[in-house]
Amino acid sequence: MPSVSATISIVAVPTTYNQTNKHINNRVLQDSWAKAVMLQAFCSLGENCMHFDSFFSAHSFLLWSVFLLSVVLGAVVNKTNFCTMGAVSDMVNMGDTRRFRAWLLAIGVATLGMTLLEYFGLVDIHSTFPPYRGNQLIIGENLFGGLLFGIGMTLASGCGNKTLVRIGGGNLKSIVVFAIIAVVAWFMINPFPGSDKTLFSVLFYDWLRPLSLSLSNEQDIGALLGGDSHKRLFRLIAGLVVATGLLVYVFRARDFRRSGDNILSGILIGLIVLGGWYLTSGMAIEADGETYSLASYYEEWDMLADSDEGKPASGRALSPQSYTFINPIGQTLGYASGGFSHSLLTFGLVAVAGVILGSLLWALLSRSFRLEWFASLRDFINHAIGAVLMGTGGVLALGCTIGQGITGFSTLALGSILTFLAIILGSALTMKVQYYKLIYEDEATFTKALLSSLVDLKLLPSALRQLDAV
Repeated sequence: MPSVSATISIVAVPTTYNQTNKHINNRVLQDSWAKAVMLQAFCSLGENCMHFDSFFSAHSFLLWSVFLLSVVLGAVVNKTNFCTMGAVSDMVNMGDTRRFRAWLLAIGVATLGMTLLEYFGLVDIHSTFPPYRGNQLIIGENLFGGLLFGIGMTLASGCGNKTLVRIGGGNLKSIVVFAIIAVVAWFMINPFPGSDKTLFSVLFYDWLRPLSLSLSNEQDIGALLGGDSHKRLFRLIAGLVVATGLLVYVFRARDFRRSGDNILSGILIGLIVLGGWYLTSGMAIEADGETYSLASYYEEWDMLADSDEGKPASGRALSPQSYTFINPIGQTLGYASGGFSHSLLTFGLVAVAGVILGSLLWALLSRSFRLEWFASLRDFINHAIGAVLMGTGGVLALGCTIGQGITGFSTLALGSILTFLAIILGSALTMKVQYYKLIYEDEATFTKALLSSLVDLKLLPSALRQLDAV
């Protein structure tokens, strides 16, 4: 690991760091001593009080920190069997909500942390990668992409994060799923060779993008309720209300309160997502008497740097962000085709590697590592179709069960919440249809199974039921 030069300043007067596109400016908070104590506590933890003397040291510190967090994430998910697809399956098929509550706990922890960090100026998520709070609500892409992803993760036996964890545990099927996701996700965003067309532009743009809504403000709940003048306060209120509601719901269940692994996974995954936001918002580089964020330094690279050595290939990936996995899995194809150049390393790429390694380490320590291959041709086809749908849907919706379902949700962006709900619906419907076809075999046509499944989920009146409930 390269040496990192940094200084940590614990200030006597509370200070907040507001990152603009150009600089990180300091302003003195003229508020209560409670804010001072809060800021001192956060400062003692963190990166928002760290200033680096070069872009290379700041960027290296960020990548290594994300990698280590990701190793923990992979180990935790493997150890606790945290699985968003499994959470939906348990709830729909067995009425067991413990793993679903663990998912909600992660959302609640991340949302509560984000709300407080943003209110006290310790994170800046105005311009994120991807743009969760953008003023264009891509409702069609959020809903359709979420549905596709939910169907896909059910057919492929897990979401993007679970695919990485299963690879670390020795599952060879997941390597195939990973490869298919990588190709599809890459070409959803990047042009085909010798062309300016992408999968998105060819298949989806013309009919999905017109469904988008242009908003006068950012799309998060606080900004929509409070407008420009009061959005800071309303973001605090909305975040506290949503996070409290989620946490109360989660811990109401006695069986969940007795489920140590589920509590552990929910808390740690929420904190890790929060850590990603905190790290990417807090890199401050001192250059020419000014303080720059990673993204703003990149914009001024020609003025500030002596050469292009160490310059990342893209500046977008330097914006504030946290964990998501479909786009980064796609980035692995670009990384490989680019000769594994250091300039192509991003938050997402090191997160992918870290999760796989963390899962592998836990699998070896717990002696649960085992090789697994497809049971049949049908099993292969299901996984391949699921991977295509995940790669497509995850890019359309700007994220997966982690990327939108926790990271995006923590910003309280409407698009993230819609995607979260659509993923659950797509997964639940797929499981219901599969179950009806398993029980009724040839009698259960797709239409009959789908209508009966929608009735079971209380989305259609019971008069439209085609098959007896199972």
